[in-house]
Amino acid sequence: MSDIFREVEEDVRRERFEKLWKAYGSYAIAALMLLFAGIAGWQVWQRHELQERQKLSDAFIAAQRISNPQAAAGAFVDLARTAPKGYALVAKLSQAGAMFASGQRAGAIDIYKQIAKDDGGPIGSVARLRAAWALADSASRAELADLLKPLDQPGNAWRQNAREVLAYADYRSMDTKSALTKYSELALDPESSDGLRARAKAMASFIKSGGATSYGSVPADAVPQAAGATAADANAAKTPAAK
Repeated sequence: MSDIFREVEEDVRRERFEKLWKAYGSYAIAALMLLFAGIAGWQVWQRHELQERQKLSDAFIAAQRISNPQAAAGAFVDLARTAPKGYALVAKLSQAGAMFASGQRAGAIDIYKQIAKDDGGPIGSVARLRAAWALADSASRAELADLLKPLDQPGNAWRQNAREVLAYADYRSMDTKSALTKYSELALDPESSDGLRARAKAMASFIKSGGATSYGSVPADAVPQAAGATAADANAAKTPAAK
């Protein structure tokens, strides 16, 4: 009896399936066709994106190999104009570096600051640090502190790099006590990179040894000697005539 009931149940299910297929089979086929078309389109798009990224990568490497800074800056301008956001930011960062190397200091600093303003990620942080170092010998200590404030925060991955700039700013302004304190802290900070610790340790030793104090005198300019002139003649030329 159980076999009969099973056969009846299978017949009922088959009949229901046939009715459903007649009613909705065409829709199911269309849905499958759309699914396969979507998968194929996605794969084509993926290949296209890969090719475009490869082209951008090749163009970026070619721009980096340009030895003339002005020409390199122009190449990076073109890349920044056409590339997606990530590549565009890196291209602008490289453009600013090339401009700085070619003597366009003010324009490069403006670009660094703009990148730092627009991007809160690693590229923006690098741009902010580069702007600070570019201004380290001319800007005030307060201006540098304001520029680096977003990085000089507990837990920020770039804090040690920012404090190195501020330590140098203290040293430049002859605040040797503050500079020595900062450099000594950076030299012992486990969060500092190996290179930063080495630089900080060297600067701390330099300041401790009195290297931040100006002393001595500037040697007199060399006096050109005529052909056949003796050392005594040169010394006589340096000595003021007696009146």
